[in-house]
Amino acid sequence: MTFAYAVKAGNRLGNELGDAPMRDYFITLARYNAWANARLFNACAELPKDELARDRQAFFGSVLGTLNHVLVVDRLWLGRLTGVDAGLSRLDEILFASLFELRQAREAEDRKVLGFVQSLTEARLAGDLSYRTRAGQHIHTPMPYVLGHLFNHQTHHRGQVHHMLIGVPAVSPPLDLVYYLREVS
Repeated sequence: MTFAYAVKAGNRLGNELGDAPMRDYFITLARYNAWANARLFNACAELPKDELARDRQAFFGSVLGTLNHVLVVDRLWLGRLTGVDAGLSRLDEILFASLFELRQAREAEDRKVLGFVQSLTEARLAGDLSYRTRAGQHIHTPMPYVLGHLFNHQTHHRGQVHHMLIGVPAVSPPLDLVYYLREVS
């Protein structure tokens, strides 16, 4: 299946990639996310520990709180995608108080996400994900939207951390997809 022909219940996904297979697009996004996460963690590693944990009036409080949240949500979604319960109940769980340990976990999760996306068939991408929300509601969502949400969620919260770094002040590296594409081309 390609983006050009990805039509689900009257909702057209668009023709942004022409005839590029959807799987290739999501593989690129998984690689981009790993790249952007590494750049952001590099910038965070330059901060004093107290700055990482300082409440910055963000939804998840601090740089560490926000980075933990992204990992929690990635584990929840990957659990739904693979059928393996992540065993997490709160979106604000602090899995790792140490940036070093959090980074190791983030890198491992990025490898899992990439491996999962690489394993997808076009048929699976054309289907729905059936899952239960944390509130117990049974939901069916087209797989491209699930993966789009997974990657968009990371981008959203990386932007929040990027903004928090500016307030330290610290160097906030460019994280845009186009920078990644230029670097790897």
